[in-house]
Amino acid sequence: MRTVSCLLTILIAAATGPAQEWTRFRGPNGTATSPAKTIPVQWTEKDIHWKTELPGSGHSSPVLWGERLFITTGDEKDGGLRVLGLNAKTGAILWRRDFPISPFPKNPLNTFASATPAVDAERVYLAWSTPERLTLAAFDHNGKTVWERDLGPFVSQHSSGASPILYEDRVVLPNYQDGVSFIVAVDAKTGKTRWQTPRKTVNESAAYGTPFVFQPAGGKPVLIFSSKTHGISAINPDDGSVVWEYDQAYTYRAVSSPFTAAGLIFGTCGGGGVGRGLVALRPGDPKSGRQPEVAYRIPKPAPYVPTSVVVGDHAYLLHDNGYVTCLHAPSGETRWYETLASSDAPAKQPASKGKSSIHFFSSPVCVDGKLYCASREGEMVVVQASPDKCKVLGRTPLGEGTQATPAVAGGRMFVRTEKHVFCVGGSKQP
Repeated sequence: MRTVSCLLTILIAAATGPAQEWTRFRGPNGTATSPAKTIPVQWTEKDIHWKTELPGSGHSSPVLWGERLFITTGDEKDGGLRVLGLNAKTGAILWRRDFPISPFPKNPLNTFASATPAVDAERVYLAWSTPERLTLAAFDHNGKTVWERDLGPFVSQHSSGASPILYEDRVVLPNYQDGVSFIVAVDAKTGKTRWQTPRKTVNESAAYGTPFVFQPAGGKPVLIFSSKTHGISAINPDDGSVVWEYDQAYTYRAVSSPFTAAGLIFGTCGGGGVGRGLVALRPGDPKSGRQPEVAYRIPKPAPYVPTSVVVGDHAYLLHDNGYVTCLHAPSGETRWYETLASSDAPAKQPASKGKSSIHFFSSPVCVDGKLYCASREGEMVVVQASPDKCKVLGRTPLGEGTQATPAVAGGRMFVRTEKHVFCVGGSKQP
């Protein structure tokens, strides 16, 4: 188990660049983990270094490279996508690119700016969609278009939201939809297709998770994808071939991203606004011919939208309805299951009713052993990542709601709310 962890750490460092960067959704390799010791568990307005009003709304997360922060917004009334480059020290908007989008029907909880960009030392990569076109594009750090690809129509009653990632010299994007579905990898410099893997289409084929790199002990790295149509898939990042696949993982839509703990691959699914179950999968082994198999399943309650975070042998599952499960990943045993509603909120409701005074769509991030959970109501709740008990360390009102996952880089946390992005933690800028 230690060997797997060490190999994964090495791979993450090689694939995502310097540790202080936050280059994709949920940071390095999607682990949502930072060792920073300079993020407070509670703060006031005077502790915020800067706060910038955003031109539009969205659920995408900030990404950072050095002192450049990149974020997207959308215009929910008139349509349109905006890509912004900010100074991470001051919050000043350095550049803005506008892309027209005619308003179209989608899930009211989705936005025109829900996919999180990916970034490397040279370029920013972004995907967005209309019913007529799924676009994948690259910009330099000053906002100049490097390349742009039309990947064909995107068909879904809810619209899109999956984010691209970088693997070595290619950009990888999952395109699970109700139309023609596929996974594509393009050259990061030119945008030319390196490989494209077809995916089958059934009812509710659209999936919204972001892949991660899994490094099996003694094996080659694979990309892990999650969808209702193909379950959990391991894809060869060099040529797009399917290494192994377990297509019976889900009976409902996959919205959250897959993750790994204790050598297992995890995923959750849901429908009707609630989580419907979690699956823990033993990965396949091409060398021995072993097929992937289910280690265990956990029925609801389970997260639907938020992606879980792992600390040691425990996974912390943040549920949409305001509860958190501490799960012992190797065995599937629940260590604790508690609500994050404050003590002065309405009384705790039975889990089966799914009622709560606090709700989450953003995913938790773990900073120095603490879970930072940003609620839809606009509160940052910080919980100790401990299997012993659920201990709330601090609560901070954010002033407005959020569905975006925070980013942590250079000892600072960057929080995106409905109308703003702000910076807290680290040393005060002069």
